[in-house]
Amino acid sequence: MIRAKSLYHLILYSIIFIIFLTSSFTFIIIDNAFDDFNEKIQIMKSDYFSKQKDLIEADIKKTVKFIDYYHNKYKGTKSEEEIKNDVLHAIEMMREDENINDYVFIYNFEGTSIYYPISRNNIGKNLYEFTDPTGKRVIKELIDISQNKKGGFVKYIWYKPELKDEALKISYALSYSPWNWTIGKGIYLDEIDTLIKEKRQEHDEKISNYILQIMSLTIMLVLYSIFIYKNATILIVNDVKEIGKYFKETQKSDTRISQNRLIFGEFKVIANYAYDAMHNIKDKNQMLEGINKHLEEKVNEQTKELSNLLDSQKRFLKNSVHEVNTPLSIIRTNIDLLKRHTPTNKYISNIESGAKIIQYIYDDLSYLIKKDRVDYPKEYINFSEYLNERLNFFDSIATANNLYFINNIDEEIYIKFNKTELQRIVDNNISNAIKYSKAKSPIYIKLTYFNDDIVDFSVKTNSDKIENKDKIFSDFYRENNSRGGFGLGLRIVKEICDKNLVIINLDSNDRDTKFTYRFRINENTTS
Repeated sequence: MIRAKSLYHLILYSIIFIIFLTSSFTFIIIDNAFDDFNEKIQIMKSDYFSKQKDLIEADIKKTVKFIDYYHNKYKGTKSEEEIKNDVLHAIEMMREDENINDYVFIYNFEGTSIYYPISRNNIGKNLYEFTDPTGKRVIKELIDISQNKKGGFVKYIWYKPELKDEALKISYALSYSPWNWTIGKGIYLDEIDTLIKEKRQEHDEKISNYILQIMSLTIMLVLYSIFIYKNATILIVNDVKEIGKYFKETQKSDTRISQNRLIFGEFKVIANYAYDAMHNIKDKNQMLEGINKHLEEKVNEQTKELSNLLDSQKRFLKNSVHEVNTPLSIIRTNIDLLKRHTPTNKYISNIESGAKIIQYIYDDLSYLIKKDRVDYPKEYINFSEYLNERLNFFDSIATANNLYFINNIDEEIYIKFNKTELQRIVDNNISNAIKYSKAKSPIYIKLTYFNDDIVDFSVKTNSDKIENKDKIFSDFYRENNSRGGFGLGLRIVKEICDKNLVIINLDSNDRDTKFTYRFRINENTTS
């Protein structure tokens, strides 16, 4: 949709639209008139040819009837030659001398010219083998078709005296059998061109009148548009300017615009609406200024309290993690001593499992505290050996939960990675597998080469379907709130993978859930 930036543009677009519209109408009218003219020409040609053919056919049939009547009347009292001469003389008397193109011709069946008023030199000559420029044997075809019961038409090229040149002609021929005569008459087809030329002149005059009328209408519409622009738009612009002046005045005084300053009633209504709107805006601005003063003070106060609270939480978390480390180390050391004396005690195994869970949570919290201020350099790690170590760490936890590991770990797989970050990926996935697997089911751990440059690490469990795959890596999100955990593990894993360009693929259905991590063996990118 065209958007006018000013009244001037609107009028200009209107004029262009009028010109385009009238041009389109002119083209449609001319095109329709041209099609109508061509259709009429075709009908006129068809009617003309049909009418002329009917006329010459009727003339020849009348001529043959006359010959037959005269022959039968005098064949007992006159000789055949006298009757033939009388007939030819009568045909000659009936011919219109002023129209040299309108004549009857007669040949006998051998092709000899009996009567041809236009060129009497050909009378008595045998023209049976005569051909026109196209090679058509004209006299032969006329003689042949005349011997049909109803005669017939032949189209050919013949000399036209009026033009002193050859032209297309069509003739009707009918025979008179008692004398072996072929009697015919023709019309030149170019005669229709004269009629068409006259019709074309009429058509051109009509089209010229159409165009003149349309152009006159267009000029009138354009002049009217200019008149509207010069008068009505000027008044509108004046009203707009007055409203603009009024808006500037209202910045200093709070009064309504004088109705006498505007011409159009619509602009008076707009000005009143504008006054009400500006008055309300001023009132609301004053209210907002007062609210903002108090709000700014309140926000600063709350922000300060929140900052203090966050700092306190960070200190608490840091101190808690630090304080947990010492008793946790004591617990694990004493568990190791107890296992030496009673290695198969199930209570000690359960205590060890709980201690390892605390250790795993401690490691996550410790990483969260340090990750933004500690550098984690990469080194070449024997992923196969390291993964087996972590599985040994979680083995007692899995056993305590009636679960067991099924491993498919290729040997001597090395990757360049930070060991602390790799532990977070491995531990969180194994811990979640233990947490969400169905009882007495296996946990499938797989480490293998995907190709020469990439390693696949996957953990597959028999567990419920994960419904919200997009949220599973978000902060504090847990698919099942009945299970333990803070909902931070997979968020940590996602951050580490994004940082190290590790590709994560999650496939979960009603039967099982599988997390797959694709590591580049020599990936050096750290951001």
